[in-house]
Amino acid sequence: MADFTVADVKTLREKTGAGMMDAKKALVEAGGDIEAAVDALRAKGLATAQKKSSRTAAEGLVGVAVSGTSGVAVEVNSETDFVAKNDQFQDFVRKTTGVALTLGSDDVEALKGAAYPDGGSVSDKLTDNVATIGENQQVRRMKSVSVEKGSVVAYMHNAAADNLGKIGVLVALESEAGADVLEPLGKQLAMHIASMFPQALNAEGLDADVIARERAIAQEKAAESGKPENVQEKMVEGAIKKFAKENALLSQMFVMDNKATVEEVVARTGKEAGSEIVLKDYVRFQLGEGIEKEEEDFAAEVAATLKG
Repeated sequence: MADFTVADVKTLREKTGAGMMDAKKALVEAGGDIEAAVDALRAKGLATAQKKSSRTAAEGLVGVAVSGTSGVAVEVNSETDFVAKNDQFQDFVRKTTGVALTLGSDDVEALKGAAYPDGGSVSDKLTDNVATIGENQQVRRMKSVSVEKGSVVAYMHNAAADNLGKIGVLVALESEAGADVLEPLGKQLAMHIASMFPQALNAEGLDADVIARERAIAQEKAAESGKPENVQEKMVEGAIKKFAKENALLSQMFVMDNKATVEEVVARTGKEAGSEIVLKDYVRFQLGEGIEKEEEDFAAEVAATLKG
């Protein structure tokens, strides 16, 4: 019997949309390895996983800040959404994001050691917050973008407060064009990024491990087709090209009209403005992305408390 639980079956079904028996069978075949089971279900065409698979797995807030031609996004985690609505916590995230903007780097440890506006360091203030709020908090990550000329545009999807929320986006546009052109373009691109979750700016930037995994899945699908080997090779390459096109920002179809790619929209806007526009970089931070959140069993917790 493979080593997996009912919770593992539930997790696999949530990740893939597969039926109960298909999920159990995949876990048995994968020896209880959920990610291997996901790949197996996808290879068999039984998975209907959404592209936006990064559900919020931790609470807290994402903060964004822009000054001139530079911008930064910072994620600070808390244990509960209740704390994320706390004025003290929100003030900390806002000020910490402001400190991050002055650093111009992606070094979280440098941010923690930097001076906090109210005295001490960011790390000192974080420790104070944990003590006074009574809940664990962490400065998890940060990313900066900048351009020599042009605009960095910030966007917060479903903002909890000014520049604070669960999905923060920055768009860096290099151009001689004015803010009247770059700001609305940046806002539309940011909304696209928030919605479509690109994994890299272009195909070359996609993670090699991700591509290898997609290739393995495509090869298994092709092998099951029973077609000649040369045809299978073309099927695999076609699948990889399709994956790259759909997951690299510049080649994604622009969500606002679905008639042109993001790259084409940027080029067209620059041509109309009489000044070339280059989408140099972007940031998309979704709260809790990639963090596995433990589900609390409150009944078990109460029972344990009564026993204790």
